[in-house]
Amino acid sequence: MTHSKTELLAAYWTLAGDVYPGAPTEVSPHSLEDRAKAAAKVGYTGMGLVHADLMHYAGTIGFGGMKRILDDNGICHIEVEFLGDWFYPAGDPRRIASDQIRSDLLEAAAALGARNLKVSPALFEETPADVPALAAEFARLCEQARPLGTSVLIEMMPFTNVKTIDTAMAIIEGAAQSNGGLLLDIWHLVRGGMDYSEIAKIPARYFKGIELDDADEKIVGTLFEDTRFSRRLCGQGSFDIPRFLREAKAAGFDAPYYGVEIINESFRKQALDVMAQTSFDTAMAEVQRAFN
Repeated sequence: MTHSKTELLAAYWTLAGDVYPGAPTEVSPHSLEDRAKAAAKVGYTGMGLVHADLMHYAGTIGFGGMKRILDDNGICHIEVEFLGDWFYPAGDPRRIASDQIRSDLLEAAAALGARNLKVSPALFEETPADVPALAAEFARLCEQARPLGTSVLIEMMPFTNVKTIDTAMAIIEGAAQSNGGLLLDIWHLVRGGMDYSEIAKIPARYFKGIELDDADEKIVGTLFEDTRFSRRLCGQGSFDIPRFLREAKAAGFDAPYYGVEIINESFRKQALDVMAQTSFDTAMAEVQRAFN
């Protein structure tokens, strides 16, 4: 991806406003129309949407109404998230609940033309991942999403049982699905203790998503608190975003956009147009630093 063609997607939390992952409600206080307009005004061409927000609008304006809003504002790249517990055995209560969310997210992906469905490993699980079992379940999920034209992306995270590129790639390569891949958030790479050079391990055919953000050098609170409350705008923390982007390009990353995911307690209380403008401008500045 060259700068002249760079597009950015606002991940859900970047423009959601005063909500956060795991909050009593994850539905944005800002209307979808206002978010789409704010995103488009500053130059975003993509948006992410989480399950709670999707279901809120499915019950009011419907997926058709959502699609019209996104189309009217030139939002052409859509990601839906965040599916967890997809790997438990059939009949497990966690899997039963997850399967309902899976059904909802796949329905939304079909209606909105989502490019990606983001999925989570097991949160706070210290037992090593059962790679063959996870690969088999991941393959089934990819098979369900393939007819929709949607890819399924695992997001490795340091507070899950898939903490590293090596583990994530063992699952993805074991599943061997053309629409399966890795979502690499710079926060999870750096906070997971990995060097930027490890990005070279990702085969280009499975390198399907990137998310940009920044953070202080020192963790604020626990890892889970740090990721939900203390991320920084791109270029305002300790991460080497230009190197991250150059390593990704060298590894063959060629998706049409970069995601921007800012989750910060003070940032989310700002005006919607300010969140949109500052998140876009700071991310694009780091892209320019990387390639100009």
